[in-house]
Amino acid sequence: MDVTPILRALEGVGRARIAVFGDYALDKYLYIDPARDELSVETGLTAYQVEAKRCFAGAAGTIVNNLRALGAQVVCIGLAGDDGEGFELLRCLEEQGADTAHMVCSGAVCTSTYVKPMRRQPDGSYAEMNRLDLRSFAPLPLELERRLLKALVASLPSLDAVIVMDQFVQRNLGAVTDGIRAGLGRLAAEHPEVLFYADSRAFACEYRNMIVKCNNLELMALGGGGGNSEDAEALLARAEELLRESGNTFYVTRGSKGMMVFEEGGVRIVPAYPVTGPVDIVGAGDASSAGIVLGLTLGLTSSQAAVMACCVSSITIQQIGCTGTASIPQLIQRLKEYGNEGEI
Repeated sequence: MDVTPILRALEGVGRARIAVFGDYALDKYLYIDPARDELSVETGLTAYQVEAKRCFAGAAGTIVNNLRALGAQVVCIGLAGDDGEGFELLRCLEEQGADTAHMVCSGAVCTSTYVKPMRRQPDGSYAEMNRLDLRSFAPLPLELERRLLKALVASLPSLDAVIVMDQFVQRNLGAVTDGIRAGLGRLAAEHPEVLFYADSRAFACEYRNMIVKCNNLELMALGGGGGNSEDAEALLARAEELLRESGNTFYVTRGSKGMMVFEEGGVRIVPAYPVTGPVDIVGAGDASSAGIVLGLTLGLTSSQAAVMACCVSSITIQQIGCTGTASIPQLIQRLKEYGNEGEI
């Protein structure tokens, strides 16, 4: 495949200004040394001793991290609680150079947090134990819905694109509610000059007037459906059904099998870059979203943007034990390797 147009487009990456809207989370890694285990006097249970911690912006924050690593300007619009995790989340985003002025902070919610205890193994590596999740389990107050949409409206004049991160599968328990989805659809229709894109695990079929992305498992599960998520023909039939219903272009990621792009002109299958050795797929979908939208913002075709996304995610999954990012030099090298492989 000729990747020259993609390489040329990357020269303008610093001018791209993209909002990442929706479900932000803090990824908090706690590193436990088993040699320091203590017996709790109060409970008789083992008390794990944390010798270090690392915090990263997760969920929508992972998309922010990838966009910033590639050199794009990023505006963050989402929720942070009036709590320590919210402080850490904003600090992580600001350290990446993202604009957090439009983040909505409120004591009415807790900051979504994934606490990941990591226990040291005999060989010195770390294995993840049971994750602990902090979430708000009450419907989002209408006032916060209004503040989120107001923040987006205020940002639109300066934006090239909006990425919506719809992380949670429970309806109305995150930043992206039914009301928010409807509002986003209206804004997308009113602002055709801005590219709108939604990455949704459970509600991809409910978006209107924007590009949508999900993975093969999520696609087959939409609307309570089923079927073989590894069957290309089944994926094709399901995506074409959704395309007729919504008119949206659909990107469907398929792990090591690459990506399928569904639009009115037909379907395009984009192969993955063949990665060898250990991989860590956490955050691969977020890296793909960053690559797709940045590519489209730079004027690439849908298929070219998919190629760019496959290359970005192929770099991030080779970074073990964290949600990785890709730099421009790494992406340029990977694109050249992809091009040399032909159609792979």
